[in-house]
Amino acid sequence: MSNYYIQQSIQIQFIKIGGMSNSSILQIGTCGQITTNDFLYNTGGYTEPAPEAEKNGNGAAPPSVTPLVPLQTPR
Repeated sequence: MSNYYIQQSIQIQFIKIGGMSNSSILQIGTCGQITTNDFLYNTGGYTEPAPEAEKNGNGAAPPSVTPLVPLQTPR
């Protein structure tokens, strides 16, 4: 195992986070170790399994949608 020594200086003038969802990670800077936590909660009070997923038509690509987050055009 290697040891890394990192010196960093982080200056954030403005950060706006519109939302975080399940399994999202916001990391600023380095971290020695990230351990995962996964907790399952039945917050909807469901008592039966979810129905089977439906296939998307005849295997065609889903219709184009506008992303909620503006994305840059690929270069």
